[in-house]
Amino acid sequence: MRSVKIPLAAAAVAALVLAGCGTTSERTSGAASPGSSTSCKGADGKYTIGMSQANVAEPYRQRMDDDIRAAAKEVPQFDVKFADAAQDNAKQVADVENYITQQIDLLIISPNEAKPLTAVVKKAYDKGIPVIVLDRKVEGDAYTGFIGGDNVQIGREAGKYIAEKLLPQGGNVVELKGLAGATPQAERHEGFVEGIKGNPKVKVIAAASGDWLREKGQAQMDALLKANPKIDVVYSHNDPMAEGAYLAAKAVGREKEMKFTGIDALPIPSGGIKAVEQGRLSATFTYPTNGKEAVAAAKKLLVDCGTIEKSQILPTRLIDATNAAQIYAEENPTG
Repeated sequence: MRSVKIPLAAAAVAALVLAGCGTTSERTSGAASPGSSTSCKGADGKYTIGMSQANVAEPYRQRMDDDIRAAAKEVPQFDVKFADAAQDNAKQVADVENYITQQIDLLIISPNEAKPLTAVVKKAYDKGIPVIVLDRKVEGDAYTGFIGGDNVQIGREAGKYIAEKLLPQGGNVVELKGLAGATPQAERHEGFVEGIKGNPKVKVIAAASGDWLREKGQAQMDALLKANPKIDVVYSHNDPMAEGAYLAAKAVGREKEMKFTGIDALPIPSGGIKAVEQGRLSATFTYPTNGKEAVAAAKKLLVDCGTIEKSQILPTRLIDATNAAQIYAEENPTG
């Protein structure tokens, strides 16, 4: 039989419709439309949500879980279970399979890598479990909604900042990338390349993958320092790797020779905003954890029996020495 192509606009509308609650017949027969909620009982219901996290060793992801936990406390109908894949694709697949077996009412997932998690996310979605994908994407569109930042735009803003503010006369940049296979890694690199195009004197002389982790970023930077006698800026795909790079440079007395930039800007004592305020990083860019937005979307689907947008993109902003202290105070009003 010849396949029928559905126009993108129609597909998007269909996805929004399917994101709502299942019909009475679906709930009683067990046959669910993909991505529809088969257990929406409104405000009188009780709902189990499974949160599948890529790796809580990353401070950003621990903060994401904490934000989900805090937001869910405000919704008495919700019971959220958490699983840590520890940066292991096979474990994350098993975690989601376990949630499916438990017949959870909704899945929230931040995939370790896109391709390896695509099939199991689709399996949950096809079984009628609404799926909210956070931060990192899967392939295709077999999910109810995606919530995250525009990583291409964040990379582009970082590139422009380096090309225009840090290296207006040009210079050498090394790039510390995140985990290969994770969509933010590719997108933050793509945006950065676009962002520095306006200054052809800016040269990326080397790159290495720190897998989002401070200790690995430090080890990779140690090797980059040995191989490159002149480095002017380190562009890191997240703040922990940028901090690791700073520590590596400091260990050999070269930290004052270069500037360091990161991404995430967690408003915590060990986060990127404080690193900028204290002078270790020149800049960072906010990357919301999406935690409270995920819980709000889950409430809309399960409690309100409504629909959510297929894609919700949250904004970023530059944090440098001019605004770091103010923004940290705003994010921590009680001190």
